[in-house]
Amino acid sequence: MKLTILSLLTLAAASVIAVPGMLAATQSSTGLPVDWDAVPAILSRISPPKFPGRDFPITEFGAVADGRTDATGAIRKAIAACHKAGGGRVVVPEGVFLTGAIHLESNVNLHIVEGATLKFDPDPQKYLPVVRTRFEGTECMNYSPLIYAFEKENIAITGKGTLDGSASSETWWALVWPKPGSRLNPRASYERLLAYGEQGVPVEQRVFGAGNTLRPNFVQPFRCRNVLIEGIRVVNSPMWCLNPVFCRNVTVRNVEVVSHGPNNDGCNPDSCEDVLIENCLFDTGDDCIAIKSGKNADGRRAGVPSQNIIVRNCAMRDGHGGVVIGSEVSGGVRNVFAENCRMDSPNLDRALRLKTNLERGGIIENIFMRNVEVGRVAHSVLTIDLVYGRVTEGNFPPTVRNVRMERVTSTSSPRAVSIVGTPNSTIEDVHIVSCTFRGVEGADMLAHTGDILYRNVRVEPVKRP
Repeated sequence: MKLTILSLLTLAAASVIAVPGMLAATQSSTGLPVDWDAVPAILSRISPPKFPGRDFPITEFGAVADGRTDATGAIRKAIAACHKAGGGRVVVPEGVFLTGAIHLESNVNLHIVEGATLKFDPDPQKYLPVVRTRFEGTECMNYSPLIYAFEKENIAITGKGTLDGSASSETWWALVWPKPGSRLNPRASYERLLAYGEQGVPVEQRVFGAGNTLRPNFVQPFRCRNVLIEGIRVVNSPMWCLNPVFCRNVTVRNVEVVSHGPNNDGCNPDSCEDVLIENCLFDTGDDCIAIKSGKNADGRRAGVPSQNIIVRNCAMRDGHGGVVIGSEVSGGVRNVFAENCRMDSPNLDRALRLKTNLERGGIIENIFMRNVEVGRVAHSVLTIDLVYGRVTEGNFPPTVRNVRMERVTSTSSPRAVSIVGTPNSTIEDVHIVSCTFRGVEGADMLAHTGDILYRNVRVEPVKRP
């Protein structure tokens, strides 16, 4: 059965329009038109760093591949020597090397060969002293990310080896999944951090780390330029897996992330500009790709959007969403292009998801998805949720505009589309074009939206016995 619009369940005033014609390029907040024609210019600015042909094997600095001997000092010496020489590769050869925090320097490529594993010690003391970081959109001084770089240029993590964060319900994940009978309050540190952000406490005074429950992210270049993450496999992350923050010119390519712990997002560009994520596999305990820009007052203080981000030729399996914008988007997100991806898992909730609320606010604009094949999703193919976390009050009404979903197919879902705003938020110029949604179990949901355009949309209800 072919329907232009599946019988819509309208919870509040919503104007739904179906009109012929080409999709017009709309204007961004800068006043310039934005559509797929913007992609070549973005790609022209994204260039992976290049490194001198010098290798610094960590075994030459004392590292032992037995999985028990601490190689942290040897790795740090190799990085320092590589940097001092003007750059090159710090090579992790075959075998298992136990390590603590690794801090990259400019012009250093940490290269993990096939058959090599960097196994990170789960002892929190290995990630001290604290460093400046961002935890779920709020800056603070916390445990060092497992691999960290601060204000560096031309850095990379490459190779076909494995990064193993050693997180489990017995180690890092226990800070958010306490065992029965534990007196640990996993929310206390986070709530104190949010209070610091709202009160404008200087970042240097927001000290966490030992005795607190804020887990470190796995890979976090912070205020860096020219970043490459290529070829590696990432498993067992304490928190977000790949998390560039305040970075420019970032390439994530041919990476496999398989990590199912709490908040184990796959790749989260956070207040970053000019980012390419391609040919990757994400199988995660949270969102596969989630684009961020800071949370609440602290995100508005920084005021740095994520923009000019391209996702292509990726595979998504388990996760709360395939390509996600939010929920920490107080600095805004614009110009996101996702194409030629495959999403298929009974444990994937959504294909394209935009989420924020009246406390987080933010402008989300120019979000494009095309040529994506979706299998089963547990919620909806497209979700725009402006009451995320069931927050219905706040002083920062968000804006969502210029969202395009074209040539997206799905095989099974409770509904095709769920778009929920609030009376004082803005959702406008959402186009769903040339899409086919099969096995749909119920009505679309639209609440407090502006104009939603459906054109050449085929909806096939689930076949009942």
